[in-house]
Amino acid sequence: MGNDYETFVKNIHKKTGVDLSLYKEAQMKRRLTSLYEKKGYNNFDSYFRAIASERDVLEEFLDRMTINVSEFYRNYKRWDILEKKILPKLLGNNRTLKIWSAACSTGEEPYTIAMILSNYLPLSQVKITATDLDKTVIERAKRAVYPERSLQEIPESMKRKYFKQEGSLFSLSDEIKRTVTFKQHNLLADSFESNYDLIVCRNVLIYFTEEAKDLLYHKFSKALRPNGIFFVGSTEQIFNPPKYGFETEDTFFYRKV
Repeated sequence: MGNDYETFVKNIHKKTGVDLSLYKEAQMKRRLTSLYEKKGYNNFDSYFRAIASERDVLEEFLDRMTINVSEFYRNYKRWDILEKKILPKLLGNNRTLKIWSAACSTGEEPYTIAMILSNYLPLSQVKITATDLDKTVIERAKRAVYPERSLQEIPESMKRKYFKQEGSLFSLSDEIKRTVTFKQHNLLADSFESNYDLIVCRNVLIYFTEEAKDLLYHKFSKALRPNGIFFVGSTEQIFNPPKYGFETEDTFFYRKV
């Protein structure tokens, strides 16, 4: 079985550029085994053959690989700190911020950033880059239609201002949608742009091995300008920020020195 999975990891890397060996093995293996069993495959070998020959099996694999649990204002208190403490400082130095929402999933995170910034700036001045590995979630993010559970933590005023209810779904206004540019991007394999004022990457790094995290912290640090802020998820504290050129600005917020 171990060998079967190792071969699968190598083949997937060749086929898709996704390096599964950088993810925690037990967790990933469990998730993929339950996926292929549900689809009626017996082992990783037959599953890979299907991925290689059938487009929809490949799409579903990539969809499952990227962890699409997302909602607006997830962990509300952190976003409150971004709004009241972090952004005023960043905007004090510069009115046009370069912002990246990395591993953005179905778009709730970059759109949340845009809504928060709308309290400070006209939306025509807000520009956010949002990236994810998975094309299907990017397409969903661009459509920006969400079930009610995605909106649980959103302030009522924002919900009224920027969403229109259609049956059990909520569609986001064009003025918020226009602030975000979505692109496909592989965090581990692709290069990063530089001079960001704010990078948000939350609830993704927990799935990576320590080596992969180490690599990514260095890459994120290089991508920030001095005094830029790196905002991580609520299980993702960096235990040795100075190693990456960071200082702790607040819990889960790191400032590039």
